Amino acid sequence: MSARPHRIALVGAALLLLGTRVHGQTDYFNTDAGRPLTIEDAYALERRSIEIQGAPLRAERIRGGQYRWGIEPELSMGLFPRTQIEIGVPLVLVDQARQGTRRAGAAGIDLSVLHNLNRETSIPALAVGFGALLPAGSLGPRDPYGNAKVVMTRTFPAFRVHANAQATFGPRLSLPAGSPDPVGGNTLELSRWLAGVAVDRTLPLRSMLLAAELFARAPLVRGQPLEWNAGVGTRWQANVRWAMDAGIGRHLTGDDRGWYLTVGGAYALGWPWRPARR
Repeated sequence: MSARPHRIALVGAALLLLGTRVHGQTDYFNTDAGRPLTIEDAYALERRSIEIQGAPLRAERIRGGQYRWGIEPELSMGLFPRTQIEIGVPLVLVDQARQGTRRAGAAGIDLSVLHNLNRETSIPALAVGFGALLPAGSLGPRDPYGNAKVVMTRTFPAFRVHANAQATFGPRLSLPAGSPDPVGGNTLELSRWLAGVAVDRTLPLRSMLLAAELFARAPLVRGQPLEWNAGVGTRWQANVRWAMDAGIGRHLTGDDRGWYLTVGGAYALGWPWRPARR
């Protein structure tokens, strides 16, 4: 009987520790652009939360027989209510197999903010986002680019539906002869506009989400046709802190009708300090 209070104290301490980490246990439910799909949901990172995206990898075949490998370490912060701020530095390797050359380097500085306007009630959840890709690195764009998007999420008993619409602001690009990658490893991913939908279903007992998407994008390069893309992906909670994701997609139309793969993971934690009480 004398050991019972000590056991109760240990159990209580364990519950308190778990309670401080609960925000990370449902991170698999909150989809971000590129993790695992291009189409994201309308919810931002929780306030006073930090998410470190260690090494999200994207591999794809691009025009001219090239292959591009990209890793974008990124830091996301919930600094304000329903507002998520992100900063990332994309690192790209472009393998020009036909020419027998490779180029590698930073491909700009990626900044973005997403603000959730409302929670779902009788109307869907809505969010607005703004971003910028700034010139930096040997494979970065020559000019800065900005973008604005609108995001919608609607939840049904068996699944969720997301709709995204995005426009990019910046100079149009021309494709010089013999130069399939005219302005850097990351700029070809930009679109004059992008619009699409995604559907996902959660498996709470497995801490897993399954998703599929279909979207269209107008390339930033002059003369390139409208592209349709489709993809499927999954995201799961590996443990209290880590959320992993993987996806596969295909360019259905356009000049690059190839496959692309994404694999990534994010580590969630809270602020290392607490706000002062007043």
